[in-house]
Amino acid sequence: MNDFTRQAAILAASVWRHRWTAVAVAWLVAILGALVVMVVPERREARASIYVDTQTVLRPMMVGLAFQPDIDQQVRMLGRTLISRPNVERLVDNPTIGLEKVDPSQVDSQIETLMKTIKVVQTGGNNLYAISYRDVDGERARRLVEGLVALFMESGVDSKRKDSAEASRFIDEQITAYESKLTEAENRLKEFKLKNMNVAATQTQDFFGRIQSMTDEVNRLKVQLSAAERSRDAIRRDLESEEPQLPMGAASAVSLTPDLDERIRTLKRQLDDMERRFTDNHPDVRTTRRMIGELEQSRRDELARLQAENPKRRAAATNPVYQRLRNNLSDAEASVASLRGQLEAQVARLEEIRSQANQVPQAEAELAQLNRDYEIMRRNYDQLVQRREAASLGVKIDQTSSMADFRLIEPPRILPSPVFPGKLQMAAGVMLLALLAGGAVAYAMTLLNPTFSSERELREFTKRPVLGSLTKIEDPRDRDLQRQDRMKLAGVMGLFLLANVGWMAWISTRTAS
Repeated sequence: MNDFTRQAAILAASVWRHRWTAVAVAWLVAILGALVVMVVPERREARASIYVDTQTVLRPMMVGLAFQPDIDQQVRMLGRTLISRPNVERLVDNPTIGLEKVDPSQVDSQIETLMKTIKVVQTGGNNLYAISYRDVDGERARRLVEGLVALFMESGVDSKRKDSAEASRFIDEQITAYESKLTEAENRLKEFKLKNMNVAATQTQDFFGRIQSMTDEVNRLKVQLSAAERSRDAIRRDLESEEPQLPMGAASAVSLTPDLDERIRTLKRQLDDMERRFTDNHPDVRTTRRMIGELEQSRRDELARLQAENPKRRAAATNPVYQRLRNNLSDAEASVASLRGQLEAQVARLEEIRSQANQVPQAEAELAQLNRDYEIMRRNYDQLVQRREAASLGVKIDQTSSMADFRLIEPPRILPSPVFPGKLQMAAGVMLLALLAGGAVAYAMTLLNPTFSSERELREFTKRPVLGSLTKIEDPRDRDLQRQDRMKLAGVMGLFLLANVGWMAWISTRTAS
């Protein structure tokens, strides 16, 4: 630390020898810097803030009903592309902003400069944007920011309407094209079905699947026919072993009019019940007796009719088991005949299909291809129609209620203070630069013309031993001269500082006004 202090003292002493040169350089730099500061104009900044509100009540209500683009992403892209060449050209051509007119050869350079100096920054949130521009003319900067704000708001509405119109036009063109394709596919399918009506059936199974299905059906019918024939044979054997006639005592008990007998028995039971509760003259009793009499007369008439139709009826089969077996045999014979007919028809159909083995697979393959092409076109057509309806509903929503609300949070205004570096900051910098320049010149002169104030300095610099030295005897008049010199230097430096402070105060006053 002592060496550092000693070196600093040596450096200060060396610089002190060239103090007036340093003061002269400091004054010169200060004066030149003041002139530069006076000539260089200050730049003012205009700024505005816009918030884009995309969270509306209508958006969640329309989910699934209408096509809704990502509004947040569109707004972010709009903020990034606001400073584009076409937009800047519109600002340059706008006479109300008052940008400087340049030669046609310098227009590109002016546009490039504006694109670099205009700032659009996303601040405070996803949809909060700050637009700023710096210019020597504050009012011109404010007008340019106003133009940018108007472009930002108009671009959001215009781009969304343009996108909606383009999407609707494209979907309409695609629907028209698919309508013609779908009509052609339907005509091809119709003509193919008419031409190959007997070859390619419109079933879901292919040729080999149909053959397998019909073969299974033939086998099933064969099994059913075999079972029906065995059942018929069993019934026939039982019928042959059963006697058709009952013994005389049992045959008399067989009724030829079972329905009438059953109704008569039912009415007689009801009559017995009513006779226990009512008298013989009761209307219900008399009505029941009359109905019984009529039914008994009807039974006698029926028996007489049956006897007249078949005088040999008594020789007919009277065994109810034999009669039931004979009926069952008739049903079995009918079932066998029906199954045999179905089997013959199915076998004939199977043979017919097998005879078409060379034509059916090719026809079915062509039919499958036509159906596949038709289904693809129809599905695409239906999807396009649905999307057109969703897009149409989205356009109507945009026309009735905006999905994004542009809010001007901070209108375009000029900041009260000039942007850095202002004249006040430049003045302070010039004063500091003047002091540093004076000290640097004094230090450079010590390096060009070095002097030594002690034996130690000379020995350290030359790396040689010092044989001797002379002592300076100070004169009191020299001390007075040194004191006067220091006072002059202090006065000059005080005047320098006072001049710079007054100049900065004057600049500050002008800036505030």
